[in-house]
Amino acid sequence: MRTSSSFGTAEKAIPERPKSRAKKRDYAWLERYGEGLAALVSGILIAVAWKLGDVSHEWSIGIYLLAFIVGGFVKAKEGLHTLMVERDLDVNLLMLVAAIGAASIGYWAEGAMLIFIFSVSGALESYTMERSRRDISSLMELKPETATRYRNGAETIVAVEEIEVGDLLLVKPGERIPADGIVTEGASAVNQAAITGESIPVDKKVGDEVFAGTLNGQGALFIEAAKTSGSTLFAKIIRLVQEAQSEKPAAQMFIERFERIYARSIILATVLLILVPPLLLGWSWNDTLYKAMVFLVVASPCAVVASIMPAMLSAISNSASKGLLFKGGAHLQNLARIKVVAFDKTGTLTNGRPVVTDLIPLQGYTENELLRAAASIESLSEHPLAQAIVQKAKEQGLTLERPTQFQALTGWGVQAKWGGKTWRIGKPTLLEAELRTDELKRVIDRLEQQGKTVTVMHDSDQVIGVIALQDTIREQARKTVEDLKNLGVQVVMLTGDQTKTAQAIAKEAGIDSVFAELLPEEKVEHLKRLKQKHGHIAMVGDGVNDTPALALATVGIAMGGAGSDAALETADLVLMNDGIENIPAAIALGRRTERIVKQNLLFAAAVIACLITANFSTGIALPLGVVGHEGSTILVILNGLRLLRG
Repeated sequence: MRTSSSFGTAEKAIPERPKSRAKKRDYAWLERYGEGLAALVSGILIAVAWKLGDVSHEWSIGIYLLAFIVGGFVKAKEGLHTLMVERDLDVNLLMLVAAIGAASIGYWAEGAMLIFIFSVSGALESYTMERSRRDISSLMELKPETATRYRNGAETIVAVEEIEVGDLLLVKPGERIPADGIVTEGASAVNQAAITGESIPVDKKVGDEVFAGTLNGQGALFIEAAKTSGSTLFAKIIRLVQEAQSEKPAAQMFIERFERIYARSIILATVLLILVPPLLLGWSWNDTLYKAMVFLVVASPCAVVASIMPAMLSAISNSASKGLLFKGGAHLQNLARIKVVAFDKTGTLTNGRPVVTDLIPLQGYTENELLRAAASIESLSEHPLAQAIVQKAKEQGLTLERPTQFQALTGWGVQAKWGGKTWRIGKPTLLEAELRTDELKRVIDRLEQQGKTVTVMHDSDQVIGVIALQDTIREQARKTVEDLKNLGVQVVMLTGDQTKTAQAIAKEAGIDSVFAELLPEEKVEHLKRLKQKHGHIAMVGDGVNDTPALALATVGIAMGGAGSDAALETADLVLMNDGIENIPAAIALGRRTERIVKQNLLFAAAVIACLITANFSTGIALPLGVVGHEGSTILVILNGLRLLRG
């Protein structure tokens, strides 16, 4: 046992933190609030210029010009980058041209107001994206940089990249856990909210799993590293975050392509509006240019462009705070259309760990005598069923005695000498015929009908008892299935487990459609048939054998805690705390997001159509066009921001 005095020996060896991160923080405030601050300053300058208008026209124009520069700098930079580098037009350039055009015909206040409102809507959109990025990527700030490695009785501070599998790491109170691993000594409450979404710290003791990036509480822990820094759950989350930030839904990509074609069309239409009416209709150049500038403002697709991504990013940010990690907006969009959710059984609907459900002693033995004998013999086995029997005995407070001459009987069970006799524990199918009494057959048949795994314990003369085990259903499984059905979503189970076991779990969970004893390729075939019949399908799984089905499904959903690396890489949505109860809420959020996007697009298109019609029928003042068009942009962004709420 190590003494507490060792906990402080390496304090002075901690290296300095890199200065790059400190510098990054210096600019974080400016990046986060700079655009909004510029919009605010622009608005103040406009108010000052308007007040000075009656006193000094030249000073007023000078301040309006300053308002142009302050409020329009960011968007002008983006528009010019698109023009010069990508050789294309975008909505930013349209707004810049419209504002300059308004100023060129003497409407300085209107042009400045256009820049101001456009910069406000841009700041709101940037806030949405930054909020989403901050909510998800705040994990990056949680990445530990160093670890305390305990080797040969000494502590050494090392970079997390130097951690090797099997290293013994010391985590002191208040420190972040540097690697995924198993607690070998100590006990503490660990805050896992950043990784799993659990709001309450989880008590950890010897034998429990811990994750990199989580925060240790009041106790010191010794942890055996199970993974290197690049393969931890934390590292996987970071990769998923990067994918989520870069991937756009199909609707957004269409809008971006449409924006560039539309921008060219608006520029061409504006040029024609400037040239044709004076030459063919006898309009004055001043009136023509004014109407053309109004058209350029009201026809620009700002609100249409802002209809999708702020809403999508708000929804993704909302989900991330609840332990639901989407790899991109496209998958949120697809989730809204799901008609069927297919669940794997083991580790998904169930806890993935068998527990003892029935102890049936025979030949005058008591339950505790049967359990003690079975657990003593199984204490040397690594099989999950054996470990479940041992765990049950420990829970009952039974004292175990180690057996001798222990050996595993492949495909059957184990054999060992204990209490002066040679005992066997294993499958009932391989029992000698003389041991199969009618009473024993009835007991075994009844338990197997309930979907339980049956093991028998016997010596050469008699069976002393039957032990039944079963993988227990997750507490939230029945509620999850019920909530999905209430959403109009059909639920099925696809599993490689035995039919009776699968049907028992399905009945308990409230699932009507079960496909059991499936190989991975057979799961894929069933999914194909479901897709042909219903269209959009979600698959929920955790193992390598689920990976082909996750890839085929419209939306693949993986268990973040219990899931294999392959499942996590393949899935489109990861449940970081294995919370299947969040799946109905995710589908509901997807549907709500789709409704809000449709509302935004219809509203934006209607406003543009009304303003263009008003401009050419009754005429519309440039300030009213500015307020109407940019006001609609702000409204669709605010509508999307509603998805940040629960």
